[in-house]
Amino acid sequence: MGKTYNYIDLFAGAGGLSLGLMNAGWQGLFAIEKNEDAFLTLKHNLLDNKNHFEWPSWLPKKNYDIDYVIKKYKTELEELEGKVSLVVGGPPCQGFSTAGARNEKDKRNKLVHAYIAFIKLVKPKLIFFENVKGFTFEFKKKNKKGKTYSDEVIEGLRALNYELDYDIVNFSEYGIPQSRNRFILVGKLGDVPISFFNELKLLKEKLLTEKGINKTVSLKEAIGDLLEKNGKSTCPDSKNFFSGLYAIPTSKYQSLMRKEISISKRIPDSHRFVNHSEEIIQQFQALLKHGERNKRINKELKEKYNIKKRSISPLAKDLPCPVLMSIPDEYIHYQEPRVLTVREYARIQSFPDWYEIKGKYTTGGQLRKRDVPRYTQLANAIPPLFAEQVGITLKQFSN
Repeated sequence: MGKTYNYIDLFAGAGGLSLGLMNAGWQGLFAIEKNEDAFLTLKHNLLDNKNHFEWPSWLPKKNYDIDYVIKKYKTELEELEGKVSLVVGGPPCQGFSTAGARNEKDKRNKLVHAYIAFIKLVKPKLIFFENVKGFTFEFKKKNKKGKTYSDEVIEGLRALNYELDYDIVNFSEYGIPQSRNRFILVGKLGDVPISFFNELKLLKEKLLTEKGINKTVSLKEAIGDLLEKNGKSTCPDSKNFFSGLYAIPTSKYQSLMRKEISISKRIPDSHRFVNHSEEIIQQFQALLKHGERNKRINKELKEKYNIKKRSISPLAKDLPCPVLMSIPDEYIHYQEPRVLTVREYARIQSFPDWYEIKGKYTTGGQLRKRDVPRYTQLANAIPPLFAEQVGITLKQFSN
């Protein structure tokens, strides 16, 4: 009987990290995710569809706040000591992200302490932690040195006797069609130094070659079979909207994402087009013609075409996509005058097409503080293809 590699996923979101670990041969124990819609996506795909988790009887299968789990199930978590190979996850990043308003007082920043508290109770052999690059930046306080949350995590985990290896990783170097920098930290219980990133880089060439895809994947290679010009049909899950239809795959990446999709399936999941006004369509057409690709439009174009939005960029077809945002109107499709669909977001994040995204498509106003609609679930996710490479590499350190 082979060795069992099991894990717990914290701040699991829509399940990108868990999906990658499943593909790498790991067995899920359970996942903790606060948001109902994000957990619904994870549950539908990985519990109900794939039966991936050996969920414990003491923990009902629902969404949870991690502090609640630590408080209510402290005894059960302590009993897991010595039985868990790996704990993965990263707290919500909005308070650290340089893409928005960095806010040291954001309550979500304090979830790093919950992460360390969970590790202290369970004491897994291995840990995998991820967050935005801004997690490593100081919060400036006038002329004094500010706070670096990455240092807090590093100090906290070293105090629990973990040897650590950490770096900034750009996912576009690992077969993901998106230029996205993340802070990645790996730890192993004990006093033997680890060199995780050297092993990860050695592995990626082999794995990506086996999958038939390049180290760098362009946006067109990722979503070129999902064009609106392929045709439209009534959206299966939304009234008064249309969904796009599949075209024949034109790249190995597209074929990989559609691997478990029946040839007879015409409508991709969550491939709902936004109902743009004629004015917006004309604006987008002009920006596709005159704007610099993968760059925010300049002041002159904003004024000329009466653009009120703070930031919008026409995408480039032959490069990876810039980092995805939780609101889809940051980018214009590289060829068509529209924003990206949820399924195109999923493709860019390397979620396969069989993985169905649940919950609201979008939200607005004050609801943005608590809702995690489909676009946001994907923007927040770890790409499963990267997570698979992580999972295979971590096996080397689990002995």
